[in-house]
Amino acid sequence: MRKAMLVLPAVALSVFGFTSTAQAEQAPGCSSTVQIGSTGYIKKGSTTIASVKQFKGCGKNWAYTYVWDSYASQPGSFYSSAAMVVNGDRDYSSNVNGTNKQDVWSKGTDTLTKCTRAYGEVWGDGNVYWGQTDERC
Repeated sequence: MRKAMLVLPAVALSVFGFTSTAQAEQAPGCSSTVQIGSTGYIKKGSTTIASVKQFKGCGKNWAYTYVWDSYASQPGSFYSSAAMVVNGDRDYSSNVNGTNKQDVWSKGTDTLTKCTRAYGEVWGDGNVYWGQTDERC
């Protein structure tokens, strides 16, 4: 018995309520990053508006925030950020902000031997929405 696989274009998927998440693979200046830990999500109420991931590569940890198309395509400006949390404290020196940027990478941190998590924010309607990944030690 043969099984058929249905392949739908992205437009059809969006009609059914699916939105794509980022396929991030490379931090700026580092071509060999790999995701570590689970993906975190940023929600506005019960609606997911962005993904947060932690990567390692080139001897560093990186945070990555991806704002989903469904939020980014709404009228008005939005801001997004990505930062590392090291041993429970947000590393403000790693923070990178973007205006109307769907994907934002933090600065890399020399923290592979410490407990870290990626942290992301999205704001633009008078509220700040945030999310983070699990902690990796």
